Amino acid sequence: MNYTRRGFRLKDWRLHLAGGIVLTVVWSRPLPAEPSSVRVFTATASATGTPRVVPAQTEPLPPTGAVIGIDWGVKETATTTSYAHDLPHAQHGHRSQAKLGHYDRMMARRRPKKGQAASKGYREAKKWRAKTCAKIARQHQDTARKWAKKVVRDHDAIAVEDFRPKFLAKTTMARKAADAAIGATKQALIEIGRKHARDVRLVHPAHTTMDCGSCGARTKHALPLSERTYTCTACGAFSPRDKNSARVMLVRAGLNPAGVEGARPPGALLQEAA
Repeated sequence: MNYTRRGFRLKDWRLHLAGGIVLTVVWSRPLPAEPSSVRVFTATASATGTPRVVPAQTEPLPPTGAVIGIDWGVKETATTTSYAHDLPHAQHGHRSQAKLGHYDRMMARRRPKKGQAASKGYREAKKWRAKTCAKIARQHQDTARKWAKKVVRDHDAIAVEDFRPKFLAKTTMARKAADAAIGATKQALIEIGRKHARDVRLVHPAHTTMDCGSCGARTKHALPLSERTYTCTACGAFSPRDKNSARVMLVRAGLNPAGVEGARPPGALLQEAA
């Protein structure tokens, strides 16, 4: 249920909703400003939440002079132009798959017939499954926010692939892509980047695996997924496929890839000599 300013008020640190409903709220942190709206929802079978909408506050970080390019993937959730900031696949869902399958089988055995009330065992199995899914979502969010804060803290400008993972739902990589939580990780990076006044630039993902991050040349054909090394036929530069795509993000975002990690991109000397 969503409530605007006319539908709720805070009094003595308690939430008073329209209709005479009073909720005792456990505050996770102090409110930075007066909330403009409140949403009351059920997260799991036994937990509720009340997020508030408050004005965004920026907390600028000191400049670092560094830039970074980020390419999303399935083998690694995020491959960057800095080896120290790569995000490996956490596999939170994979580790909980056996437990989820166990609860699914419990629910299947106890599923009520049409028109009948659910049994206590079915409701318990459904609650346990919901709690496990909520735990996986919290793990994904925690991993994403910790990684995003590290990236934002160490770089002034961030070129991010504007990747839409929905199409992966129709492929054989659907389960692994969903477990990678690319969408949640990208959203966390954008939110934290804006909070700390960093320059976050979204880059269109078309042909990023075909372009060269050094000279900008494009291959004549799409690279198969099995080919993990990119070799440019124009300048002779070669690098891991995902690392090259991360450099392409920098070039398309208008950032200078020569400033990444204080080193020039592979093939730069060959290009100048030519």
